[in-house]
Amino acid sequence: MVLLALALALQTTPPGEDPVDPYPHSNANAGATPFKGSAMLVAFHGRAGVDRIADDLVTRIKIDPRIADILKGQDEVRLRRLLKEQFCYILNGGCGYSGRTMREGHKNLGLQTADVGALVEDLQAAMRKEGVPFAAQNRFLAKLAPIKRDAVER
Repeated sequence: MVLLALALALQTTPPGEDPVDPYPHSNANAGATPFKGSAMLVAFHGRAGVDRIADDLVTRIKIDPRIADILKGQDEVRLRRLLKEQFCYILNGGCGYSGRTMREGHKNLGLQTADVGALVEDLQAAMRKEGVPFAAQNRFLAKLAPIKRDAVER
């Protein structure tokens, strides 16, 4: 218990990000378990490919008229970092995930099923642009799919 309190007290805000209240960090917060082996990470062109996909995804969301309003007022620097961590962790790229749980991270955003559909389409476009094979895209999306039940507000 003392170690958890100390860890929470030592959390610092990365450069460029807005400060947030401390919370426990855990890879379990990523919303999915990692793939086994390295094949999926290779299909995504390594960590550099993951970073490009996450950056492209955020850029697409910002200009997507269906969901751009959701990002208004959000910490874009933190979002980019956490997407990179989450994707890298799930693709077994040796990263840890430092974000909140999916339920906490999406709380009060008012996400609806149609918003998730638009997000998935933007992610698919980012993966296509990176040249991720279609089968690998589908496997990745299948890993992410259960997050919807924690992100969507009914």
